[in-house]
Amino acid sequence: MHLPKPPILLPLGAGLRLLPDAVHTRVFSALMNHMLKGQPAADELGPLEGKRICLAVTDHSGSICFRVKDGGVTHWDCKNPTDWDVRIRGRLEDFWRLATRSEDPDTLFFSRRLDLEGETEAGLYLKNLLDTAEPDWESHIHAVLGQRAGTKAVKMLNHLGLGRYLPGGLHPTSH
Repeated sequence: MHLPKPPILLPLGAGLRLLPDAVHTRVFSALMNHMLKGQPAADELGPLEGKRICLAVTDHSGSICFRVKDGGVTHWDCKNPTDWDVRIRGRLEDFWRLATRSEDPDTLFFSRRLDLEGETEAGLYLKNLLDTAEPDWESHIHAVLGQRAGTKAVKMLNHLGLGRYLPGGLHPTSH
């Protein structure tokens, strides 16, 4: 499935620019922890234990910084821009392609649309882990945002036409 033209991602980009990075990181951490709950992938985080990871969205000057700890993901306040073990940098559109699986992760990394910096072995391990994940986005959105806000978020993503690009899609009238 082809990704929509970049303007459809503008509302997501506006959110990245307007909300502090700490908000992005807390939501991302909660989503990741919900995805990992009860999944074999949580056990597979071992090689990343203690690693500080930064996802930097270059075209919106936002970043999500987290630390892998005790089989989960925790918020990490990156005060120094070089204070990470692994950083993945790229445009919002390319992170969206990674999250929606609309493009092969190897293609995104080998074409340098997503740049991997720092501890290469840990970064490649993270990339492979993301590549094998099969998230139920709708369930994760509701678990993290709650029933009311989750329903609004799903409706907004569907209204923008983005819900259909998530693996499994989002159902307009669910929950």
